[in-house]
Amino acid sequence: MLQPTRRNFLGAGLTTLAGAAGTFTYARTIEPHWFDVVHLDVPLKKLPDAFAGFTIAQISDIHFGPYMGPAEIEPSIDAILALDADVIVITGDIVSRIEHGEPDMIVQSLSRLRARHGVFAILGNHDWWSGASAVVEALRGAGITVLSNRSHPLQRDGQTLYLAGVDDVWCGKHDLTRTLAGIPPVAAVVALVHEPDYADVVANDARVILQLSGHSHGGQVRVPFVGGIWYPPWARKYPCGIYHLGDLALYTNRGVGMASWQVRFACRPEVTLVTLKSAN
Repeated sequence: MLQPTRRNFLGAGLTTLAGAAGTFTYARTIEPHWFDVVHLDVPLKKLPDAFAGFTIAQISDIHFGPYMGPAEIEPSIDAILALDADVIVITGDIVSRIEHGEPDMIVQSLSRLRARHGVFAILGNHDWWSGASAVVEALRGAGITVLSNRSHPLQRDGQTLYLAGVDDVWCGKHDLTRTLAGIPPVAAVVALVHEPDYADVVANDARVILQLSGHSHGGQVRVPFVGGIWYPPWARKYPCGIYHLGDLALYTNRGVGMASWQVRFACRPEVTLVTLKSAN
């Protein structure tokens, strides 16, 4: 039997260090820019017939700031425009902070977004922490409708589907009752909620058939067979992908930006095209 030697240990150590360095380089410089376009068909009960085949392009957690500028975001904007969706939604955390001209970045990059039925956004916790009024002003300057605890009717072939935006849950700005006020009891609603775990509350209202969320970044760093190594509050129960809570479908988008950790591993930034299907 061969005995381990100092040379063996040194070789193994160097190999381990090289592997770790390669992994870090990949996670820091490659995966954060390797956008994944996810195509998702979602069957929904109560979906108005006219909206079967209706498409929603979702982008989330852009995090404009010192690490995420227009150059880093432009590929995701190009990807969304190529999808030619009926409507585009941004599900919060547009900025990480407002110290480096982020409102101008919002206008420069997001004003390119166009869709047949409009472009809509909600705010996330980072938007409130950084300066919600400046973020809202910039979004409006980019031609985007901000849904802060209010809804917007989408019309197609004489039928209506409501798009409802719930303001940030973590910061206590949410008001689901106000958001859904005036929507008929038999109507169908797609809710935009930054924090996915709020779906436990949303699911209690039968009008809401789909919730689109972000916030978790999918964990941003995921370990094979384990999942994300950390999720923020309000994103620990439904951190990534599709879920079903009774008749409510929930989709949690991995986001395109980065906040505290400037790395992604096994968790590519995501743009989603949701196609609504009838399950009646």
